[in-house]
Amino acid sequence: MGEQFQGVVDNLDKLFEVLPPHIRKALEEQENIDDLIEIVMDLGRAPEIRFSKGFAMLSERVVEREDIDYVVQRVGMFTRDNRAGIERTLHRISCIRNRLGDIVGLTLRVGRAVYGTIDIIRDVIISGKNILLLGPPGVGKTTKLREVARVLSDEFQKRVIVVDTSNEIAGDGDIPHPAIGRARRMQVSSPERQHDVMIEAVENHMPEVIIVDEIGREEEARAARTIAERGVQLIATAHGTTLENLLFNPTLSDLVGGIQSVILSDEEARRRGTQKAILERKAVPTFDIVVELRDRDTVAIYHDTAQAVDLLLRGYDPEPEIRRRTKEGTVQIAERRPRKEELVVVPQEEPSRKVLGMPEGRMLRVYLFAISKNYMQRAIAQAKAPLEIVDDLNRADLVLTLKSRYRKRGSKIREAENRGIPVHVVRSNTYNQIQKFVHDLFGYSEASPEPEESGLLEAERAARQVLKLGEPVELSPRNAFVRRLQHRIAERYNLFSQSIGEEPFRRVVIYPRSLNKDE
Repeated sequence: MGEQFQGVVDNLDKLFEVLPPHIRKALEEQENIDDLIEIVMDLGRAPEIRFSKGFAMLSERVVEREDIDYVVQRVGMFTRDNRAGIERTLHRISCIRNRLGDIVGLTLRVGRAVYGTIDIIRDVIISGKNILLLGPPGVGKTTKLREVARVLSDEFQKRVIVVDTSNEIAGDGDIPHPAIGRARRMQVSSPERQHDVMIEAVENHMPEVIIVDEIGREEEARAARTIAERGVQLIATAHGTTLENLLFNPTLSDLVGGIQSVILSDEEARRRGTQKAILERKAVPTFDIVVELRDRDTVAIYHDTAQAVDLLLRGYDPEPEIRRRTKEGTVQIAERRPRKEELVVVPQEEPSRKVLGMPEGRMLRVYLFAISKNYMQRAIAQAKAPLEIVDDLNRADLVLTLKSRYRKRGSKIREAENRGIPVHVVRSNTYNQIQKFVHDLFGYSEASPEPEESGLLEAERAARQVLKLGEPVELSPRNAFVRRLQHRIAERYNLFSQSIGEEPFRRVVIYPRSLNKDE
C-alpha cells in the first residue's frame, strides 16, 4: 500500500450561513478553522468552538434565545432523535431541549467528506468479507463509511446501499451527498426502525453491499446476522471502542459470535487446564473482520474474528495487525509479536518441570485426602510427572480424594471448594486408580509407561490427519521434552505447529501450512 492523495470537502461556508452574524464573524477570524469539529451554543453561555485537540471560547457575548432561533429557522426539521442537517451537506445539528420541549442548546458538528481516508484498510474493504469498524467518537468511522460507499460503488461498480439513520453518512435532504458516489441511500424515519430498513434494503433492492452506521440495538444485531446469512457484504460501525468490550456487551456480542457458558466434563477440564464452567463462543461471528480505529491514522485489524474471540475467552491477547499512516502518507504495517500461546518450546538439555508463572522449581501441588501417599509417590516417580504432594491445603493447587469421601462433603472438601481449589476423585484407594489419575492429569497414555512414546505416536497420527483433512489438530498435554519432539514431527511433515496453554496442561497444536499467518 503506497501513498494516496487525500482531499477534503467540508462546505464550511454553508454551515457559517446558518449562524448569527456576530458568531459567524468571530469564527471567520479564527486561524485554525480547518481543524474545527464542533460549534456549541448553549443559552446564557458564551459560544464555544471545539477542535480535535482542545477547545476555545468564541466570544464573551453569551448566547441569547434569538441566536438559537436564528439557527433553528435556517436548518432542516429536527427529527425524534433531536437531529437536523443542512441540505446537500454533511453537517449535523443536534439540539438540547428543556422539560417543556423548547430548544436551549445546539451542537453544530462539522461534516467533512475526506477522500483517500480508506487507503490504510483498502485491501480489507475490497475483500468481500463482512467488516465491523469500532472506535471512540471522533476517529473517523462515519468518514470511512462514506469513502467505502464511494469506492465500492464507483471504482468496483457494485450495487451499494447506505442505510442512513441520521443522514450522517450522505447528508440532509432528499439528494445524497456526492461523497457516497453512485451508492443509493435509504433514509430511516426514526432510529427504532433502523433494523426494519436494513432488512427492507436486502429484500427490495438486491444490493451486493450494505453499509450501516452505529449498530446499537439487539434488533439491529439480529438484522445484521440475517443480511450476512443472505450473502450480502455488510460493512458497519457499532457502539464500542474495542473488540473486547464489544464481546462482553450483552446487547451486541452476537455481532462477533456471542458468549455462552459451558460445563465441561472432569476429563476435558483437566485436558484444557481450566475450571469446569468456562465461557465459549456461541456462534459464527456476523462479521468476518473487525477493525479498531485507534486514532485517525492508526488501525488494529483482526483478520479472523472467530479466532480472536476464542483467544480472548481463553485469556490470551489476540495481537491484531497494527497499521499506521505516516506523515509522508504511506502506510506502515507493524511487525506482530508472537502471542504467548504461539511461542514454540526452545530445545533444552533436559525436560523442564517449571510451571509458567511460578517460581523456579515450582511444580503442581496436590493435597491428598484419604489417599495413600505411598501409592501417589510411586505413580509420580513412574510417570516422571511434575507433581508434588503437600500436607497443607493452603499450598495446594488441587485436591485428590475418594468418591465416597467427596459425597459426604467433609470440612476439607468444603474448604477446598470455597477457596476455588479443584477437587478430583478416584473410585478406590488403589495404585492402579491413582496411577490412572496421574496419567489422565498430564495426558499420558495408560498403554505406555513412557509418555515420550505415546506422545510421538499421537503427533504422527495427527500430522497425517492434518495433511488429509487440512484442519488443525490439538494434541494432549505433554511435558516440554515431548512437546519438543512433537514440533520436530510437525516440521518433518512440513506442517506448522505451536504450543498453547499453561503448564502442566501445555500442549501442541498442528496446523496445515496454509494456516501459518506469519509466512
